[in-house]
Amino acid sequence: MFRYILIFLFCFTGTIVKAQVNAKDISFMQKQEDSLAFYAKCMIYDSVAENRFYFDSIFIRRFVAALKTSHSFQYPFDSLITISRLYAPDSSFRIFTWQLQRDESYYRQEGAIQMRTKDGSLKLFPLFDVSDYASVPTDSIRTNKNWIGAIYYNIIEKDFKGKKYYTLFGYDDNDMASTRKWLEVLTFNAAGEPVFGGHYFTYKDDELKAPQPVDRFLLEYQKDARARLVYDPELDLVVFDHLISESNQPQKKFTLIPDGDYEAFKWQNGKWVHVPKLFNQSLKDGEAPMPEPIYDKEGSSMKPLKEKN
Repeated sequence: MFRYILIFLFCFTGTIVKAQVNAKDISFMQKQEDSLAFYAKCMIYDSVAENRFYFDSIFIRRFVAALKTSHSFQYPFDSLITISRLYAPDSSFRIFTWQLQRDESYYRQEGAIQMRTKDGSLKLFPLFDVSDYASVPTDSIRTNKNWIGAIYYNIIEKDFKGKKYYTLFGYDDNDMASTRKWLEVLTFNAAGEPVFGGHYFTYKDDELKAPQPVDRFLLEYQKDARARLVYDPELDLVVFDHLISESNQPQKKFTLIPDGDYEAFKWQNGKWVHVPKLFNQSLKDGEAPMPEPIYDKEGSSMKPLKEKN
């Protein structure tokens, strides 16, 4: 039953899109998308850095041309699999981001915010990554013109006193030694322009986090490690790994790895308030999960292994 409901919703949504975008425009965007998908893959996977930058420049020009099509906001561009495409939960805008690599030591993010407009015209804010010129990227409120780059992989919406706050989850390969994940609040000013960052994160200073006050939250860790920074809808919390230095040098971010504990942020009164330890339950002796024992307390075999398979 659920499958048929999804099919109905998909077809209904498609009907709305076609009602707003005429057949000629749809055909144009489909043709553009075919070539865009090719350039989008080449700018990521081509083995020569010069070629990647070349394909990136072509992609940007053609992508903007496609977006200028009336009511392009409803067109999903599904085949652009190397591009992050996120709609705001309230569909007031969508954000495109991607990454351009020169070599293992240099990555740059690019992107744009497309606003939904009543008449279907294009309102686009290009995003210019200036991370290379930001000595302390956590300490400033920024615009689309001096953006701290990231590939956004999630966006959630919160409200406070009638204003909407969009929290962005971002990824940055950074360099050959460390990886960065970002948590940043996006708002729009009275002119409808994007504003990145603000004093929305409260936590006590420690040796691992950027000193307060901060305008965006940074989780930086060892290149080969896997650190989590996600939103848990059931808990209504932003959950992230607690990090430790494997060499007892916490100031060196490339030494940080997860230790199995979790921290979190909870939205309260227009701010993300830090939860130092997410799970406080401690297990008594013998309560830790373990496989079914092969031997009894005296050391005798309980069952042959072949009988347990």
